[in-house]
Amino acid sequence: MSQRRKCKKKKAPIQQLPVINPHVAGIDLGATIHYVCGPATEGDTANIRDFGTTTPELLKIADWLKGQQVTSVAMESTGVYWIPLFEVLDQAGFDVHLVNARQLHNVPGRKTDCQDCQWIQLLHSCGLLRKSFRPADEICRIRELTRAASELVQLRSQAVLHMQKALDQMNVLVHRALSDITGTTGQAIIRAIVGGERDPEVLAKLRDPRCKKSVDQIAEYLTGNWRDEHLFNLRQALARFDMFDRQIEDYASELRSKLESMVPEDRDDEAPPPHPKPNKLKAIVRAGDDALRDVLYRFSGIDLTVIDGISVKAGQTILSEVGPDISAFPDENHFVSWLRLCPNKPITGGRVKNGKSRNGHGSNRIATALRMGALTLNRADCALGAEFRRIARRHDRRVAIMAVARHMAKLVYRMLRYGQAYVDIGAEAYESQRAQMQKDRIQRQATRLGYELVPIPTEP
Repeated sequence: MSQRRKCKKKKAPIQQLPVINPHVAGIDLGATIHYVCGPATEGDTANIRDFGTTTPELLKIADWLKGQQVTSVAMESTGVYWIPLFEVLDQAGFDVHLVNARQLHNVPGRKTDCQDCQWIQLLHSCGLLRKSFRPADEICRIRELTRAASELVQLRSQAVLHMQKALDQMNVLVHRALSDITGTTGQAIIRAIVGGERDPEVLAKLRDPRCKKSVDQIAEYLTGNWRDEHLFNLRQALARFDMFDRQIEDYASELRSKLESMVPEDRDDEAPPPHPKPNKLKAIVRAGDDALRDVLYRFSGIDLTVIDGISVKAGQTILSEVGPDISAFPDENHFVSWLRLCPNKPITGGRVKNGKSRNGHGSNRIATALRMGALTLNRADCALGAEFRRIARRHDRRVAIMAVARHMAKLVYRMLRYGQAYVDIGAEAYESQRAQMQKDRIQRQATRLGYELVPIPTEP
């Protein structure tokens, strides 16, 4: 109550600017109270009300804004407090602008919640606030599930590290003998250890026939001290791994059912076209992602896995973050800029400041997936792989990862926006094109300087 009494003392508007749309409101969000500034009343007095954060209070906000003839609302993206109010106002028919907090910072003067909501309303009425991208409501539902599943994957990886730590403390070097303890052989050995087996020869015989190391080579690593506390830690870490694995499977099943419900009727039984890379298709089937690939194709109408470096999970991340309709981005450069994959070099006095490229203070999940995909193209026999190696030779791997990820983002935009097919010309053709471009550039420079290039005849 004391906060509300202090708020009512501040009623004067901040300043006067040319108003484009007077029927707007600004909201300053909080954990326990929301401050709403509507259009100015008679006498140019600030029109401020405060509400609680419960659902009945949020509905009161929508009713009050309708009574003030408000058509558009702007709010700052503060934590997760904006989500319930955003959904209520969006369902009520308001044009809700979710604003980046960086557009509202560095305001001079004393900062209070009342002044914040006034400032947001003033900037919004003058058309100075840019609306953040937010996909359609059905895409947001999928996005929430995908993000929660990705968090579970991170927690499962921590459980794997805990298993490795317990094995190290017992000097049972399963993760040294095998490349992955979550594989068939690694899981069989760890579960046998938890079940009570201690004989290294018996444990080594649990190896998969496809394992490269022999039984004797694996048995050499499987002799330890078998202390009770370390075995208990291993048992608990394995239980956490199984729990997260089950939850991830539940999320995957729920996501597939959600995507199936959003498939258009004309693509209900449509299968994706033949994959241009048979080896990549075999890897997708081996990983068990072929069913998810079919669902994503029916949902979006395109197959993003045809782009080198993009897996089925990366395609799911892209579609769950932006959806199949990306017309909100005018062109591919806007899309790349939103992903923070474009170079941002501050220039002052005609020189690049500090010689460093700044790409903002963060990035989103699509950019992370594309950078991971670009990293896998280091040795790939494709045009994108050749581009990666060419840039890495001239600069370094970090520059190559960003550049190739930017190229992949443009390919994704063209496929989603225009349905443009991706055709890999191959590494050899790419190198040939780059050599021809270099030759033409040198020819133009020589002609401009008044010289003529003469090819050197090669010996038979």
